[in-house]
Amino acid sequence: MTYENIQTNKSLWQRSRLFVREALRDNETDFTIGPINRALGLLAIPMMLEMAMEAIFAVVDIAFVSRLGTNAIAAVGLTEALITVLYAIAIGLGMGVTAMISRRIGAKDHDEAAQVAGQAIWVGAALAIVIGISGYHYAAELLLMMGASPEVLEQGEGFTAILLGGSASIIFLFLLNAAFRGAGDAPVALRSLALANAINIVLDPCLIFGLGPFPEMGVTGAAVATTIGRGIGVAYLFYYLFTSNGRLRCRLRHLAIAPALIKRMLRVSIGGVGQFLIATASWIAIMRIVALYGSAPIAAYTIALRLLEFAILPAWGLGNAAATLVGQNLGARKPDRAEKSAWAAARINIVFMTVLGVLMIIFAPQIVSWFSTEPEILRYGTSCLRILGIGYPMYAIGMIVIQALNGAGDTRTPSILNFICFWLVQIPLAYWLATAVGFGPDGVFLAIVIAESILTILAVLVFRRGKWRFQQV
Repeated sequence: MTYENIQTNKSLWQRSRLFVREALRDNETDFTIGPINRALGLLAIPMMLEMAMEAIFAVVDIAFVSRLGTNAIAAVGLTEALITVLYAIAIGLGMGVTAMISRRIGAKDHDEAAQVAGQAIWVGAALAIVIGISGYHYAAELLLMMGASPEVLEQGEGFTAILLGGSASIIFLFLLNAAFRGAGDAPVALRSLALANAINIVLDPCLIFGLGPFPEMGVTGAAVATTIGRGIGVAYLFYYLFTSNGRLRCRLRHLAIAPALIKRMLRVSIGGVGQFLIATASWIAIMRIVALYGSAPIAAYTIALRLLEFAILPAWGLGNAAATLVGQNLGARKPDRAEKSAWAAARINIVFMTVLGVLMIIFAPQIVSWFSTEPEILRYGTSCLRILGIGYPMYAIGMIVIQALNGAGDTRTPSILNFICFWLVQIPLAYWLATAVGFGPDGVFLAIVIAESILTILAVLVFRRGKWRFQQV
């Protein structure tokens, strides 16, 4: 290599390092002007890392809990299937918050953006009270509804009660992070999750296995550690929201209840809540079909889903970046730039997800063996990872386009598409392939790939029609 090449490579490395550093620190970049790829990179880097941090929660918990045996893994799996309903509500509300705040930041109306954040706090508080109280008291009944065996119920009841009882930590983490993402302050959301994860990683083994002065709480300890970690992350977000001078600056006057604004937020959010409730209810139905074949397939499916989350959530972060750019550019009355931003994100995501899919297919046995060496779990888990890995390129396009529609405030269309693909296609197809055709759990996994691929095709067709350009939020 010549001296000139060395200098060029060094210069490229230095430029890349400076760019990443800029993306990870608070900045006042206007994302409605300048090169689209630069704007996308500045938003996507912290958002992808933020989603990776969210995935780490799931992977860390299952990594430690898997040491407690198949029933413990199954308990976490069934609980997570229930918790996804809570995630659906929080993420759906967050979509409305992101769309409304990004549109106002793009229009340079920072005061109304802060007022949207203030109303989101009240909505989150009301939701946390309802879910927290009911979830804590009916944890056992919910697990039984999911088909838990007596052994799984014994280990999982405390885990479910703590996670649902502490639902405020989940709801506010999603809502406030959505607000900061919409404003373009993605590094703030990343720091909150990094803090929450660090605490969870330290507390998880201590509370699960009773290390040092900590009590041995088993599976329940994982829920306690996660709730404490998320709670501290939320405390940081509130502190930053009310004390910083970033793009989103909330003051006490912004907490004054504005019924008209709350109504508008709920109207925009209801499509987001609907699309995720449809999707997550579908995942619960899928889990029930898998449960027909015993605890081993449930445990394998749980492990595979955690790994799928770990792969998809960073890519979903890129989708969040696209949503923010779409919302802010629509607010700045630049719909063409909004559309170009979405397609630029889709191109990057295809490369990222395809590479991950290939790695999952090739190294599936080794990856599953990190969590369990039981032959049945290893067999089902390997098969699940390989089948799901085939669909990664299609997931890549679909998640960007769906997020772009959500960022524009058109949350209703993805809800309709989810209903068609998940309820009319995925669930009946999964049951038919698993039972009538005789594929067993593999039929369920194959149905997931087919349904997600159909969703991507329909979403692209809708996005190209362009009605989202005229969405009012």
